[in-house]
Amino acid sequence: MIDLLLNSAPAWALTHAAPLMIMVPLMLGAILALVPSGRIAWIVSIVATLSSFLLSLILLGIVQTNGTGIVSYAIGNWAPPLGIELRVDALNAMILLLVASIGLLASIFSWPTVESEVRKEKTSLFYSAFLLCFGGLCGVAITGDAFNLFVFLEVSSISTYVLVALGAGRDRRALPAAFNYLIMGTIGATFFIIGVGFLYAATGTLNMADIAEKLPAVSGSRTVQAGFAFIVVGLGLKAAMWPLHQWLPNAYSYGPSFVSMFLSATTTKVALYALIRFLFSVFGPEFSFEIASFTYLFMPLGIAAMVACSFQAVFQNDVRRVLAYSSVAQVGYMILGLSLGTADGLSAGLFYLLNHAMIKGTLFMAVAGVVLTYKGTTIRDFAGLGRSAPWTMTAFAIAALSLIGMPLTAGFQSKLQLGYALFEHGWWWAVLLVVFSSALAVIYMGRILEAVFFQPPANPRKTRKEAPIVMLVPLWVMALANIYFGITTKLPLDLARDAAAAVFGMGAGR
Repeated sequence: MIDLLLNSAPAWALTHAAPLMIMVPLMLGAILALVPSGRIAWIVSIVATLSSFLLSLILLGIVQTNGTGIVSYAIGNWAPPLGIELRVDALNAMILLLVASIGLLASIFSWPTVESEVRKEKTSLFYSAFLLCFGGLCGVAITGDAFNLFVFLEVSSISTYVLVALGAGRDRRALPAAFNYLIMGTIGATFFIIGVGFLYAATGTLNMADIAEKLPAVSGSRTVQAGFAFIVVGLGLKAAMWPLHQWLPNAYSYGPSFVSMFLSATTTKVALYALIRFLFSVFGPEFSFEIASFTYLFMPLGIAAMVACSFQAVFQNDVRRVLAYSSVAQVGYMILGLSLGTADGLSAGLFYLLNHAMIKGTLFMAVAGVVLTYKGTTIRDFAGLGRSAPWTMTAFAIAALSLIGMPLTAGFQSKLQLGYALFEHGWWWAVLLVVFSSALAVIYMGRILEAVFFQPPANPRKTRKEAPIVMLVPLWVMALANIYFGITTKLPLDLARDAAAAVFGMGAGR
């Protein structure tokens, strides 16, 4: 498919694919603020995300076929490091494909739930904010400039605060959730930009590849070490790394259902990408302070997230809060993988990242269908839905089993690859903790599945009612992907391994 697209794409698309990934959603997002019709805004959002999806395939194809494995685009023909560079390698090509594919499915899926939960006069503004958020995430993933990464991070974050707040039409708790998210997000952004300032003071450049070349000469500087610490805290907060995750449960629980689905599958993943980019491409595992951070910071925090947030998920009664705390726990698995500081550990973490985006996207899509048709989000509200909404709940069950790690699902393959990497590193005890955390997932997801399939409905007069077909199709695409990639792992595993090889190769080549 990628070869066909590369052969058939016009020359301008091949040449300018990198900036178009950002420009198309951002420009259309600004225009949508002036569009009076919400339905037209929905169609435009599909067109924008479809364009970005095709462009992400083009960039992936170019990265895989050119000799260097890197696409570099100089904005305004100002050559880096003086000018702003868009830089794509196997790592961010993978992230761009993830964000674009989730964005496309989310756009198709969105209309019924947005129409139900967002006030009619705000619908166009909602889709405008969505495209700005989408464009900002693409910008974070594609830029080669540290300051512009901050700019795009804030474009996506500010749009996200608006998206969460627009859920106040259904649940007034969305407003304090959005405010809390804003405060925490602003703190994270402040820490990050302070860290970038320290790096600029030490190296005199903002281009990430140029910073990477100059850092070894000043690695003993306290300025560099302070910059590293500020960047880790700032991006860790954005990625919902335990214990910096306090914004996430309420944002996922009280925002519009569509927003919870999109955020769970993309925003923490892009922030984690940015953290990986700085850890492995800008700094590199050869710095002693980074090696210490792997052992004494990332590894214990990853394990704490796996166990503590899985326990918290067990005691939640709202399905969205169960999934929210589960998301923080799953970020812990990814952090544990990258804490190994090896190519195998990083590829296992990235593989987990890809599959978790599919899993959580499916689960929150199914929850959105339930909210639309039955207006309930507690486990008790889900009782008996296996009979009254079998298509929606079967897809939910597939993703739930994948989250637990059932064989023949993508989630099982994720934990298997992580286990291999941990054993290879000699951390057999960490494998036991992964198994223990997975057992807790059996409990908290099992409670929901028991209510869905084995309990009578709370309302005996509850009638059979499925989500609309426009929601079921993307839902089942995601659900079947969980099975397909649980059987055939070649595509996501190759993407993850190529991404890990790219960043380790860059570090080795400095």
